[in-house]
Amino acid sequence: MRQALAGAKEPVGELLQRHWDTAVFLAARVLGSAELARDAAQEAAIAAMTDLARLRSPERFGSWFCGIALNVSRRWLRQLRLEVLGLELADLPSEVPGPAEAAEVADLVARVRSAVAALPEGQRDAVWLFYLQGLSYREVAAELDVSAGAVKARLHQARSALAGNLAEMSGKEEGTVVDTADATQWTEVAVSEIRRSQGEDTWQRKHAMILQERGGERALPIWIGPAEAAAMALAMESAESPRPFTAKLAASLVEAAGSRIEEVRITRLLEGVFYATVIVRGPDGPQGVDARPSDAVNLALAAGAVIRVDDELFNAQTPSSYAEELASFPVATADLASETLQRQRGWPRP
Repeated sequence: MRQALAGAKEPVGELLQRHWDTAVFLAARVLGSAELARDAAQEAAIAAMTDLARLRSPERFGSWFCGIALNVSRRWLRQLRLEVLGLELADLPSEVPGPAEAAEVADLVARVRSAVAALPEGQRDAVWLFYLQGLSYREVAAELDVSAGAVKARLHQARSALAGNLAEMSGKEEGTVVDTADATQWTEVAVSEIRRSQGEDTWQRKHAMILQERGGERALPIWIGPAEAAAMALAMESAESPRPFTAKLAASLVEAAGSRIEEVRITRLLEGVFYATVIVRGPDGPQGVDARPSDAVNLALAAGAVIRVDDELFNAQTPSSYAEELASFPVATADLASETLQRQRGWPRP
C-alpha cells in the first residue's frame, strides 16, 4: 500500500489480483451473471485505483475494493430492471451530471473534505473511518484504540461542529443554529446560579452550575470544580478581578488572533460525563473545539457568547439521590464571588 500510494503501478495490480475473485463472486450474487460480474469488478478496479488516497487503513483494502464492486453491481442492477420493464432509457433523465452540475458537486465535495480536515484530530479520524470508510462503531473503536462510547461522542461533537462549518451550503444564514445529522435540537440557556455544599474547607465543597432554559422552566445541573465555579461566580456577579482568570485570558487571546468565540454547546452525556464544544469563528470559518462544560461555559461568559444545550439532555434521568443532594445546597453565587475576590487580594503577586 505504501508503494501504491507513492504512485507505483505494480503493487496496485497485485492488490487487485488478490481480491479479484471475491469481488467477482459478490458482484455475480447481485447481478446473476458471471460475465456482467467481471465487467462490474473491472469498473470497481478503475474506481479504486483512481481514489486510492481515500483508503485510510491499508489492511482493509480488500473489503474496501469489494464494497466498491457491490455498489457498482447494485447500480447496474437498477439499470437492468428498467430495461426489463420495457422503459426507454433514452427518454429518462440522464443520471450523468452535466458540466455545471459536475463542477458544483466537485466544489461541494472539496468544501466538505476541507471542513472535515479542520476538525480536531480525534473527531476527524472518527468521521473518516465511520462515514467515509463505512466502518462500524466497534471497528472504529478498535482502529482508534478507544471505547465505542467515545467514538459515538466524537461523532456527535463532529456533527455539531460541521453543522456550523457547512451552514452556507445548506442555505442557512451565519449564526443560525443548524440541525446536525441526527436532527439535534439546540436550546439556548443561561447560567442561573451556582450551588455549593456546606463545609468548613471551601475547596473541598461540591459545586454545581445550573443551566436554565431561556424563556422556559427546564434546568440542567452539572457538577463543576471549585476553581471553575469561582471564575463563573465572578463573571455572573460582574466582579472586577485584580487579575484575569484563565477563561478571560483565553477569550482575549482568541480575540487578539482575529477570531471570536461564537457559541458554546453542551453536546452529550455519556456514562455520567457531560461533553461540550466551543465554536470558534476564525479567518477560515467556524471550527469546533472539544472542552469540558465548565471551561466552555466560562469562555462563553468571558466572551459574551451564546450557550446552547442538546434538548435531549433535559430529559436525562437524574438519580434521586443526586437531586436531593443538590436541592440541599444553598445558592452561593454572590458569596463565592466575594470569597474569591478576598482570596485573590490576599495572594502574593509575583
